Amino acid sequence: MSRHETSIIPPELLLQAYRAGIFPMSDSRDDPEVYWVEPRMRAILPLDGFHLSRSLARTLRRGRFRVTCNEAFDAVIDACAAPRLEAEDSWISRRIAESYRELHRHGHAHSIETWQEGPGGTEVLVGGLYGVGFNRVFCGESMFSRTSDASKVALAWLVAAMRRAGAELLDCQFTTPHLASLGAVEIPQTRYLDLLHAAIAPRAGAQAGGVSSAGAAAGAAGAGGLPAGFAALLVEAAAAGLSSSPGNFIAQSLTHKS
Repeated sequence: MSRHETSIIPPELLLQAYRAGIFPMSDSRDDPEVYWVEPRMRAILPLDGFHLSRSLARTLRRGRFRVTCNEAFDAVIDACAAPRLEAEDSWISRRIAESYRELHRHGHAHSIETWQEGPGGTEVLVGGLYGVGFNRVFCGESMFSRTSDASKVALAWLVAAMRRAGAELLDCQFTTPHLASLGAVEIPQTRYLDLLHAAIAPRAGAQAGGVSSAGAAAGAAGAGGLPAGFAALLVEAAAAGLSSSPGNFIAQSLTHKS
């Protein structure tokens, strides 16, 4: 781990780090420094291995939450950075949060939000996640939940959108019991780098001077284009007559292996 200190981490440097399999963390919310992490063991969630439990499938089908993409990135990262326990600090320092806000403005950091109706009929943000997307990779950074299943639903939508976009690698960084219950597995960093490089490499069909039409479509829909994959799910749900209950469409899509 090495330390680096500037006002924010430049977007180009952040993307370079993720493409090399490393990511930044801080010791506390007010820490002005960051250190670069390359775990010996890495958690990933295979896109065809998401564990959709019966209870989560019911939650999706009942439409308990409205789910959006990039509608409240700032609010999601603030919620993720907030300490979960009274005596606990956050590794998402203010400097790191601002760095990802800038990356979001450059189109490479995305959020998925879950909402519920609150007092007076207004919608309240109750869960979500954010991460970094490039090529056919999405590196999940953090998630939060203020009510049961809110973050699980966000993750289910993320997996469905990535599958729709033709993505290949969902990086979870470190394993937790929560992620393991949803299908995350731990692999050596060397194996992770192999998967990362494969997901960054041009797809079969790329040709000198250009790509095939199929390759171009796949590249355009990669994880860096997560919002397009998310929007495509809504269009397909509407075409299937499920526009009023897109969660039902998501539950159906996750029962079919890609």
